[in-house]
Amino acid sequence: MEIYRILHTLKWQLRLRLLVIPLLTMAACGANTESVSDNTCGAVSAGKDQARYDHYRIYNVQFDNEEQIKLFQQLEKESDSLTFIGHAREIGQKLSILVAAHRVADFADLLETYKLQHRVLTYNFQEKIDRNMREVLPEHIDASKYDWQHFFHLKTIYDWMDRMAAKYPDQLSVLNLGSSTQGNDIKGVKVGNNPANKAIFIESGIHAREWIAPATATYIINELLNSTDERVQKLAKNYNWFVFPCVNPDGYKYTFEHDRMWRKNRQLFGTCRGVDLNRNYPDHWNSTGSSSDPTRYDFAGPSAASELETQRLIEFIRGNVEKEQIKTYIALHSYSQMLMFPYGYTKEHVSNYDDLQEFGKKASAAIKAESGRDYVSGNLYETIYPSSGGSMDWAHAEAGIPIAYTFELRGPPDSQDLFILPAVEIQPTASEAFTAIRTIVEAAAEKGYYK
Repeated sequence: MEIYRILHTLKWQLRLRLLVIPLLTMAACGANTESVSDNTCGAVSAGKDQARYDHYRIYNVQFDNEEQIKLFQQLEKESDSLTFIGHAREIGQKLSILVAAHRVADFADLLETYKLQHRVLTYNFQEKIDRNMREVLPEHIDASKYDWQHFFHLKTIYDWMDRMAAKYPDQLSVLNLGSSTQGNDIKGVKVGNNPANKAIFIESGIHAREWIAPATATYIINELLNSTDERVQKLAKNYNWFVFPCVNPDGYKYTFEHDRMWRKNRQLFGTCRGVDLNRNYPDHWNSTGSSSDPTRYDFAGPSAASELETQRLIEFIRGNVEKEQIKTYIALHSYSQMLMFPYGYTKEHVSNYDDLQEFGKKASAAIKAESGRDYVSGNLYETIYPSSGGSMDWAHAEAGIPIAYTFELRGPPDSQDLFILPAVEIQPTASEAFTAIRTIVEAAAEKGYYK
């Protein structure tokens, strides 16, 4: 068939290119000379070597028939030079794909040959990364300079949390889940200390490249301590809050030092690295929407809960869900502007589906009223794509936390920035996310979830 002839040709073109790649670029992983893309192992040489995405393009394609879907499913498996932001699944679906510079001509020919509707969202992705890196303040900057107009290194985030603990010793304490795969602490905070209060748990940064998530988490901490809004003060008084801004510290550091588009943790598998921690939880692990291949961006790991980062969070939740009365679990991600609840692995509805749908719609309406942004609400399987082994599903089904959501923050599904959200968007994104959380908590309280 014509599809397979083209794919076969592309495969041999890629093999010829790999013959001239030095061993130090880790050809065994299938990495190309221009970048360590999200679809490869990401094992680069030590030091400050930076993956680059010069003249990489972002295409947004639409699937109008099954032939096109099958073509792109096969293409995702065959090529390490295309970064798929999701998977080709259904007719009418729109999908963004980051295309390496040396593959632009081949990809454009494919679109024309199979008559795929498409738009080019970005012609040079490296320009967005360069801009983003200029919005990062130095790693050793004084924590008093922390704000929500810049992005910050892991060390600065931790220094800021320590500073807030010293400033508000009666309200905030710093927690440490333990060390990560590469020995970095997984730190968070507890805001509030009333033993009678129910608790809300917020996890962010599980996917390393989603910088807006840790920024939003620290914004929420700051608001709980400093807001003059009576509604926020009520939240701070009536609930205890556990907030962990970066539950994948190794990956987060790697995005600053080596590859801005890195997603997974940094566990080593021969010449490859990384497990998608949001596919590693022991709830229907690796049953759908994940991979058994360590070179893939959604690699679920060698076994359920195989990763230290996963184990640390599971141990904390299991040890505290009853003692601290944790009734709400929020996982912060980007992008696509969605408020999603369980499940991710099946179309089956959770027992409190109607309530979660109602709370989500109220939260979406609250965001719309605040910023004009449109957020879609629904269960994860039906709203974005099937996936298994996620932290939210585990928290709800295994830990028994009734109110559980995954937030996909700004930008929109067809964002020209993908995960490289400009710093000017931090404050409004974080504000609307906290508004959504407040709306969900207030609505759940009205239905008796915190009694």
